[in-house]
Amino acid sequence: MYRPLMLVGTASDVGKSILCAAFCRIFKQDGLQPAPFKAQNMSLNSYATPDGLELGRAQAVQAEAAGVPCHTDMNPVLLKPNSHTSSQVVLNGKPHGNQSAYSYFKREGRQHLFQEAFKAFERLNQRYSPVVMEGAGSISELNLKKNDITNMAMATKAGAATLLVGDIDRGGVFGSVYGSIRLLPDHERDAIKGILINKFRGDARLFEDGKKILEDITGKPVLGVIPYLENMGLEEEDSVALERQKRFPIYGMVNIVVPRLPRLSNYTDFAVFNLVSGVNLFYTDNPDFVKAADIVILPGSKNTIEDLLWLKEKGLADAILHVYSAGKKVIGICGGYQMLGKSIEDPYQVESDLGEVQGLGILPVKTILSKEKTTVQQRFQFQDKDALCKAYEIHMGETMIIDEAKTLNILKDGKTEGCQLNNCWGTYLHGILDNAAVLQDLLAPFGIHIPELDYEAYKENEYNRLADHVREFVDMDAIYKMIQPS
Repeated sequence: MYRPLMLVGTASDVGKSILCAAFCRIFKQDGLQPAPFKAQNMSLNSYATPDGLELGRAQAVQAEAAGVPCHTDMNPVLLKPNSHTSSQVVLNGKPHGNQSAYSYFKREGRQHLFQEAFKAFERLNQRYSPVVMEGAGSISELNLKKNDITNMAMATKAGAATLLVGDIDRGGVFGSVYGSIRLLPDHERDAIKGILINKFRGDARLFEDGKKILEDITGKPVLGVIPYLENMGLEEEDSVALERQKRFPIYGMVNIVVPRLPRLSNYTDFAVFNLVSGVNLFYTDNPDFVKAADIVILPGSKNTIEDLLWLKEKGLADAILHVYSAGKKVIGICGGYQMLGKSIEDPYQVESDLGEVQGLGILPVKTILSKEKTTVQQRFQFQDKDALCKAYEIHMGETMIIDEAKTLNILKDGKTEGCQLNNCWGTYLHGILDNAAVLQDLLAPFGIHIPELDYEAYKENEYNRLADHVREFVDMDAIYKMIQPS
């Protein structure tokens, strides 16, 4: 049994999630049985486990890199923001109520969450070796540190060999690395065994003096300077990465627009478009840009009613109706599917106290929101295609066809799912676009032929490419020494 390896950061978006995936794959390549772990994740990108529970999408990706089925023990606490100040708390894969950010980070019950998270780690640690642990944000947020269950408190409790990741691409790496370490109490500072400098651009020889300076001022070895990896086709963790996505149409390409909802969830549904030549995927809240698109995809939302009202207020609802009337394709996934219908009822005030709101009225369906969440992996046939596809559902509510229209999918158990009418379809199935049969049907009218796209094989190649890249620039011998059992 190896000691766990933990990656913590000087800030959010320094690359912890991707590096954890890299180490999961490296250990797998070396014949070990790794598994990922993040005590608490805040993200609107989530995934359904094989046993019908929910965890953060990043840990599902890391599990895929490790070659093991994802499990809620890999992410026991998931926070899904439903407003600027509150989140749904998912504990061990099941909804645990909504809490304001203030009450969540201040309440005395945080110790209970820490205990639950550590129990999940212990269960993983009995089944896998090594566990690759991930921190959240910065390790030195002093105003929140007392109640932090994710970073150094978890690292020291688990006895993890801990590496601090700094992002040199954003600048200020000396101050952020030095300050992050110096602000820790002695016992946590001792747990930091090394430093990784991530996202380096240019000639690494120019940073040799920088490595020595960092080692001198921190007393910690720099175990790797990892160059920025271009054109990596793996999903990034959260909405920070969404900020880097394109925002406008491009002439001469097939323009696919995703309205940039305030509570947009599971934008990983659209990552596959980045692999298709001739397609420009972009996110916008500009109605004119929506009208200029060839395909509109309404994404999932953590608060469908509030985001639907926002669409109407911003003029985006009218823009989508304009696109539909022009005969262009309009698609809705999960919350987006609900928005395309006639109405959304909320009898239990799950999302709003309005009771009922009118949808865009394109699809002849109505939705009734419920207290219970559906989380399930699915196998299905798309339209009349023979290929067996795969996807997953995460939603609260049921949607019913109330007028003449065709269903979209036939599930493996024979039930039907989704709705299609003219140039519009909607579905609850996240990941539906990752299937070649669906992608080809969508893009064939534009003369784009999808080769035999095996998205899973593509991701396998990307995990190996990522692992090989990190292995080349990191002192793996030193890391293996750190995680040797004492």
